[in-house]
Amino acid sequence: MLKQQTLKGSFSLNGKGLHTGVKLTVTFNPAPEHYGYKIQRIDLDDQPILDAVAENVVDTTRGTVLAKNGVKVSTVEHALAALYAAGIDNCLIQVDGPEFPILDGSAKAYVECIKRVGIEEQAAPKDYYIIKSKIEFRDEETGSSIIVLPDDKFSVNTLISYDSKILTNQYATLENMECFPTEIASARTFVFVREIEPLLNAGLIKGGDLDNAIVIYEKQMTQENFDKLADVMGVPHMDASHLGYINHIPLVWPNEPARHKLLDIIGDLALVGKPIKGRIIATRPGHTINNKFARQLRKEIRMHEIQAPVYNCNEEPLMDVNRIRELLPHRYPFQLVDKVIAIGANYIVGVKNVTSNEPFFQGHFPQEPVMPGVLQIEAMAQVGGLLVLNSVDEPEKYSTYFLKIDNVKFRQKVVPGDTLIFRVELMAPIRRGISTMKGYVFVGEKIVCEAEFMAQIVKNK
Repeated sequence: MLKQQTLKGSFSLNGKGLHTGVKLTVTFNPAPEHYGYKIQRIDLDDQPILDAVAENVVDTTRGTVLAKNGVKVSTVEHALAALYAAGIDNCLIQVDGPEFPILDGSAKAYVECIKRVGIEEQAAPKDYYIIKSKIEFRDEETGSSIIVLPDDKFSVNTLISYDSKILTNQYATLENMECFPTEIASARTFVFVREIEPLLNAGLIKGGDLDNAIVIYEKQMTQENFDKLADVMGVPHMDASHLGYINHIPLVWPNEPARHKLLDIIGDLALVGKPIKGRIIATRPGHTINNKFARQLRKEIRMHEIQAPVYNCNEEPLMDVNRIRELLPHRYPFQLVDKVIAIGANYIVGVKNVTSNEPFFQGHFPQEPVMPGVLQIEAMAQVGGLLVLNSVDEPEKYSTYFLKIDNVKFRQKVVPGDTLIFRVELMAPIRRGISTMKGYVFVGEKIVCEAEFMAQIVKNK
């Protein structure tokens, strides 16, 4: 099972802000398990910390702006894309101003620094949100859409389209996050010449120049106006009749704008707060729809905070009913686990098929058969017992016994034909033969039962 990750050490980057034009320093630090991404404004009194989550986005005009309780930080998406693509789950980011430095307009410098300081694996398991059905968000006004489909990894497909002779339709694809450093990280932000004056009038892009953005000149203007704009941008005068890309450095790829939009998607979806397993298909994306989609995903996560384990009945189980019989003392009609399909250092997943032939249905509401709640708990405990037995040598010589049951909740009745999926995990390391566990029982995607319990493992054979 993959574990959470953080940085092995800290690193800092310096540069001017895209919108403020002031010199800024941003520092990335290791953080403990389950910390997520947090941003600290070290230039303010009390050095407040801001959670980097989608609900805290307050503006998406020309970048992603986070704010809460008067604390604001802009242009965070390139750094977050680099962290997310590197598989880093926990990081404290400190900045001495209201935005991250724009650097060269890409995520290249962040990626290089992450590689230099290294990544450290942590003890806690990585908490993926697994996409199990299509989720879609559309903006009918702009024609933008983002769709996420089930997949066994995270991948992104991006299509951009502009009313421009220079930049029309482009697409970019990233199938594997390991290719982010070579395929996406160097893609720079871009802006159309026609957008520059309105952005400047809005008090934005004061630090924008040809060192940190690709400028696209696609609609001819008068030489006089073009010269005025060149003066504002601090670049030499150019021929207003020559349309095309204006930049010091040639395009890294012909579809560099599409690749940068893909980079932005990853950075904005880092604000979901969990790594995702799913395929993103984005058409005409931008920070606004990216953030709306990230918020929608966070709502989905809250609705399914505990996800049902993935069960493929075609895969061979790790333990079948015969192996379970060797480990557990239970026999018919009290062996209530049919197979184990996954097991890790601190968790286990088991399965029971509930049939109409179960002996307890003869007396437990025969006209409306319902599986007794106590037997659901018993089945959960048997799965937990298999997890504990997996931690000792010669498990056949041990038995596990209940000591305590707490916080039991029954959310939905279990009836013949249901397939129960059990996920049981240790709440703390096993000490002196005593284990505390938390268990969930699922039918499909719904939790039907949950409980916490304590058990003792005893060598008695």
